[in-house]
Amino acid sequence: MAIREWSSRDILLAAAVLLAGVVALAQQPGMGGQNPSGQAPTQGPAQPNSPSANEPGMPGAQSTGPQSFVDQSFLRKTMEDDMAQEQMGQLAAQKSQSQDVKSFGQKMAQIHEQLTNQLMPVAKKLGVDQPKQPSKKDRQQIEKMQSLSGPDFDTAFIRAMLKDQQDDLKGFKDEAAGSQDPGVQQLAKMDEPVLSQHLQILQKIAQAHNVTEESKK
Repeated sequence: MAIREWSSRDILLAAAVLLAGVVALAQQPGMGGQNPSGQAPTQGPAQPNSPSANEPGMPGAQSTGPQSFVDQSFLRKTMEDDMAQEQMGQLAAQKSQSQDVKSFGQKMAQIHEQLTNQLMPVAKKLGVDQPKQPSKKDRQQIEKMQSLSGPDFDTAFIRAMLKDQQDDLKGFKDEAAGSQDPGVQQLAKMDEPVLSQHLQILQKIAQAHNVTEESKK
């Protein structure tokens, strides 16, 4: 299949489906999303100072146990990764000369912004603040991309996104299986298929551009 045919039909349609799925998930009751009109849902998650939020076993209850730290770490890392991939996607939309990479980057920037907005209400209940910037490693990768152009940029972008998406998918699978917080577990279970489809699309783009993954050291 020619790259132009992939970008004009399959990439845009598949990315649109993913974005629609994320938007629909963000509108689930208790997820803190917004409805199409931009207004907040009438019924949101229990607030930390409400009676239901403080009852043991309730989704809004905060815990200082080992599992709570695992959930907090997952949320913090996921929001850092979302921020990094949003910035990478914006770079691809601006710098790439390949229509499929450009379109993919634009859609992924939108999707990861939505994912961050979706995670924030749950993160707030567990005492996790939104990161101010991506991880140091991702910042270095983004800085490197800014100096590249043409096929070199596309290769660096695709490789970085492949690694980040594989890491994210593993983290979501582990959290879906082991989280003790109902809100975090629900998010992980519902987002995992979206990330899986995202990775499959990215792998097809990598194949079309003859980009192989970097060897794991």
